[in-house]
Amino acid sequence: MKTDFLLAIKQLHSDKNLDDEVIFHAVERGMAAAVKRRYELPGNVIVTIDRYDGGMEVWSEQEVVEIEEDIADPDLQIELERARTSDPSVHIGSTLRIKHDIENVGGRIEAQTAKQVVLQALREAEREAVFAKYSGEEGGIVSGDVQRVEPHQVIVELGDHTETVMPAQEQVRMERYRTGQRVKAIMVEVLRANKGPQIVISRSRPEFVRRLFELEVPEITRGVVEIRGVAREAGHRTKIAVYSRQSGVDPVGSCIGMRAMRIQNIVNELHGERIDVIHWDPDPRRFVEHALSPAQILAVRIDPETNTAECAVPDMQLSLAIGREGQNARLAARLTGFRIDIKPQTVAERLQQEDRGPFAPQPELPIAAEPPPEPQPVRAEPRVEPQVAPPPPPPVEIAPAPTSTPVEKPEVVEEEPELEPALQAVEIAPAAQDDGQIRFGEDVLRREQEQQQQRDRRRRRPRYHESEEGLEDDPYSEYLEYEEEF
Repeated sequence: MKTDFLLAIKQLHSDKNLDDEVIFHAVERGMAAAVKRRYELPGNVIVTIDRYDGGMEVWSEQEVVEIEEDIADPDLQIELERARTSDPSVHIGSTLRIKHDIENVGGRIEAQTAKQVVLQALREAEREAVFAKYSGEEGGIVSGDVQRVEPHQVIVELGDHTETVMPAQEQVRMERYRTGQRVKAIMVEVLRANKGPQIVISRSRPEFVRRLFELEVPEITRGVVEIRGVAREAGHRTKIAVYSRQSGVDPVGSCIGMRAMRIQNIVNELHGERIDVIHWDPDPRRFVEHALSPAQILAVRIDPETNTAECAVPDMQLSLAIGREGQNARLAARLTGFRIDIKPQTVAERLQQEDRGPFAPQPELPIAAEPPPEPQPVRAEPRVEPQVAPPPPPPVEIAPAPTSTPVEKPEVVEEEPELEPALQAVEIAPAAQDDGQIRFGEDVLRREQEQQQQRDRRRRRPRYHESEEGLEDDPYSEYLEYEEEF
């Protein structure tokens, strides 16, 4: 019987994952309640169980008072004279311990009472063990399976059957949870409640991204790379500033990893959330410039009194610097701690001319290299165009000089073929010799030459026909040469 009792204690130890002493104390409390109910013993009943052989001892304790009038609780107090009948060595204020020889605890009712007390004691012990285990683990990463999804919270069960709660405000709006899904989260706090400790977890806080980087990047774990700040809008975008304590180590490259493997694991855990890893700089101007990436910053002016950073960006990148619904600017402001005012490039000139604070940009900024507004009138001043204009009028005046009405004449003179000079020489030669003689061969040759000249002229000159609107090009002029040949 005693051996079976010890085996049952060991079985509870393995099932509840509790210490043996905790289980022994719970059983002793249950046995004491059963004995008190069965035998109606006075005082506080205490049961002790031997850890080796399972033997049980029953004791009752009462406080000793001087006279009967001083007794406030007859069950827990006893007067001095009665107490000395059992133990002559007691005195006022001491505790009277009386041992009772009880082997049989009782029947079914007493056993049920002992069971309830033992189970209640074990539940309290489990709650205390859970609270002691997780009370110092706030801020750590935990993994578990979704046990059930409720309207305003998600219950996640950890590996040791501990239930955690993820309220609606700690969830990511874009994420949907289902029963049995494996999730990671950060432990926010451990609270005491009536039903045991309540462990609150979160997936929407910036610290969750920080812990994921610490798990994925060994340089952060060793302290070579330090995370200086995290700004996050859960489900959309996160900006994280990193700094290297060791020269020669690229903090941004360490966080991204070879072929972006490290950062990709974190993005997958966050279900595609965009992450911008930027380089932290002790100079506030450069830090603000990095925080507004991927936009190009032309000039930054820091006002320490108002904690404001005034930034100038190219006109084409104004929307990129602000981000969708102002997201990029908001995250940069949270990361740097400045109130950021973004203005287009036209304001950069004024920033260069105004008196600067201690964090003003240096003259080597790209905006300083732009040409000043003075060269603009010089560019507009080269009015050489009037000199170019005079050459056109002379040909216009020369064109109407020939009074000959036919339009063909200038065209024939300019585009006359090379054969005509030779033909004209042939014409002049016989005319100079003798006008009275008839030369039939020459006449025939002259006639053929004239016909050939007419054909050539018709081929080269445009055909016109009259209409109500004026002279227009004849679209069928290209076919005239074929009509003349036939």
